[in-house]
Amino acid sequence: MAVPKSKITKSKRNMRRAHDALSCDAYVEDKTTGELHRPHHIDLKTGMYRGKQVLKVKDRI
Repeated sequence: MAVPKSKITKSKRNMRRAHDALSCDAYVEDKTTGELHRPHHIDLKTGMYRGKQVLKVKDRI
């Protein structure tokens, strides 16, 4: 039967778990419209990216 060679200390265990924490999504405010969108992503409501129109947005009926 497999048995660990030595006990893993609390310090080593916690160092391994240090990267497991969940991070919240980052959002930035658009300069022109004030809408929130993810950084380095296209604003889907306006179709703008870095001040340039990259997508045609359909008008809502």
